[in-house]
Amino acid sequence: MVSKVTRAWAALLLGMGPAAEVAAGPPPQPFPEAAGRILGAAQVESRAYARLAHLTDRIGPRLSGSPGAAAAQRWAAGVMREDGLANVRLEKVMVPVWVRGVERAQVVAPAAHPLAITALGGSVPTPGGGLEAEVVEVDSLERLDQMGAAVSGKLVLFNRDMGRGPDDGYGAVSRLRVRGPSAAARHGAAGVLVRSLGTAAFRLPHTGALDYHEDAPRIPAAAVSEEDADLIHRLLASGDSVRVRLELGCRLEPDVEEANVVGEITGRERPAEVVLIGAHLDSWDLGTGALDDGFGVVVVLEAMRLLRALELQPRRTVRAVLFANEENGLRGGRGYAEAHAAELHRHVAAIESDSGGAALAGWGITAGEGAAEMLSALAAPLRFMGGAVVAEGGGGADIGPMKPAGVPQIALRQDASRYFDYHHTAADTLDKVRPEDLVANAAALAVVAYSLAEWEGTLPRLPAGEEAGD
Repeated sequence: MVSKVTRAWAALLLGMGPAAEVAAGPPPQPFPEAAGRILGAAQVESRAYARLAHLTDRIGPRLSGSPGAAAAQRWAAGVMREDGLANVRLEKVMVPVWVRGVERAQVVAPAAHPLAITALGGSVPTPGGGLEAEVVEVDSLERLDQMGAAVSGKLVLFNRDMGRGPDDGYGAVSRLRVRGPSAAARHGAAGVLVRSLGTAAFRLPHTGALDYHEDAPRIPAAAVSEEDADLIHRLLASGDSVRVRLELGCRLEPDVEEANVVGEITGRERPAEVVLIGAHLDSWDLGTGALDDGFGVVVVLEAMRLLRALELQPRRTVRAVLFANEENGLRGGRGYAEAHAAELHRHVAAIESDSGGAALAGWGITAGEGAAEMLSALAAPLRFMGGAVVAEGGGGADIGPMKPAGVPQIALRQDASRYFDYHHTAADTLDKVRPEDLVANAAALAVVAYSLAEWEGTLPRLPAGEEAGD
């Protein structure tokens, strides 16, 4: 059966029907001819799924400092050269090396229960042989501070359910994982358990980075599955004292050299001006990083392949950057901004794909006044596939360090309704990705990157001195 998207695509290529309509009005104007060629070529041939299968199934997990991370960087540079990109290079960054080691936990009283846990990224180990302590439950940093010295010597369980809305979603609860261990340590806690930041009850613990503060001791910290957090809650609610035994064998080794992988399509008229498209090549070690962020990696690679294969050389340079160490250090994003500080004023836009691997959901933008309307106009040929939807607010962790230089920040967004079911878990694997979603996202990214690079004008920049971060 021919899908609605395929029919709309055909209509665009033939210049017929609603898909051929472009927004009228003042500049910026879209580039429908180039868009049609890109969309048609993407439907005829795509290498994205095969490349994602290689990255996930043949290379596998890619935590910074691991053999997988180094192998992925070599592979990505080889793909860029195979596709004919210019100036392919590995730009050195030093990255942390954190090794997970053994991880075990169980309730030992009032009844024995094994717990599904995983260490938080960067955690220190437990003392030799593990630690055993009474559990104290809180649902916020504020509640922790109210308890004060009552948590001394205890295991603090941060138990707040992650919902799907802005008030209880990932951004709202992730601070418990990031800041919770140091906050608990200031009150003398022996260790921390954090309810997994997820949206499905699969008894899967979700890892993620923590941030130890210099003013607090470093204590061991692990994520516990939603079901097991609920178990502990029920036992505590019954009035019983709950004791948990925790054993983590994590270790931190000296930094090692890795690289951001960079390749370009050189601009024909203004090669010094850059439209950057990027994703992060590293992943957590539990799964194979298909959603976070293998999907984004191959979308970037496929967008560049399409432009190169069609010999679409825009006025400005389109630069692909596959960043190292987004997950547990952001050394790649920060390193790129530092290495290219002298030319960031010539970066006219930076686009990041790092919101999972699903259907195209449009764009988010953080830039000067009127930028969202301009981007929507350039993306008008993608209207039939939802690719002209532009919302205020967007960017990404790796391009965030370019904000102080005023670089407009754009997020390529996917339908994230199921993303946090699998985020940072052992279930982040290739089977969660549909090939047609890769095709659509890559084509959309190619169209918008080309349009921004070909357009005579530029998006309004961020105010000088804008803080980094998304």
